Amino acid sequence: MTDDLKFAILIDAENISSKYIKLILEEVAGEGIATYRRIYGDWTSSLLASWKQVLLDYSITPIQQYSYTAGKNSTDSAMIIDAMDILYSGKVDGFCLVTSDSDFTRLAMRLREAGMTVIGMGEQKTPRPFIAACNQFKFIDMLFKEQMEPAEPTQAAAADPVSVQGPEDTPSQTNQQTIKKAMVEFIESRSDEDGWMLVSELGNLLRKRYADFDVRNFGYKKMVPFIKSLGVFEVRSEMDTANLRSPNSQVVYVRLRNNRN
Repeated sequence: MTDDLKFAILIDAENISSKYIKLILEEVAGEGIATYRRIYGDWTSSLLASWKQVLLDYSITPIQQYSYTAGKNSTDSAMIIDAMDILYSGKVDGFCLVTSDSDFTRLAMRLREAGMTVIGMGEQKTPRPFIAACNQFKFIDMLFKEQMEPAEPTQAAAADPVSVQGPEDTPSQTNQQTIKKAMVEFIESRSDEDGWMLVSELGNLLRKRYADFDVRNFGYKKMVPFIKSLGVFEVRSEMDTANLRSPNSQVVYVRLRNNRN
């Protein structure tokens, strides 16, 4: 499609494992087209041997950056310079910065200031400032674990809405209680006269406020089951009569339960 967003994928090889590459490309494919695929590191180092094996398979261009100082990530300057060159070329709509390094926080901010969509990807150890600087942030270690070990989310806490907690919350990850409070706030302020709000609109608002919001972080694949698990909302669906292309499609609404304490 001609309206697909074009992304530049820039990967910090010294901070990200090669085992995530398929997941990284799949996540970007869900957002648009990857027109640039570049990876940065000191390729003379044996530490990057695993990456060398997958570069050809996934058509990724390696960019050499020598380590001038022992113990210092060598990719920062090369990746930042390339990002700015690509930005000024005017050939992309956004960037996917794959790193767990907070040194790229200012780069993400600068790209957003230029009107770019910035998707960050990294492990749960990623510092909060970099996560907040992105439009979206995906915890690739959590998503990878879900792919390798699919499991149903624990429902025990759903019976007691007050005690619901996100699984294995980390200091950098927005926890489930925070998400639930924001959902209540959005529904109370933006719902119709009967208290109903489109689930799709609620999801968009959550992603705008919390860059790392993704129901998969909490063990769910879809928004509606996640909403139901929280225990304080009710959901209804109806036929989408406005959608002429898909006459059998449905729209889903959510509101607070009347007996919410």
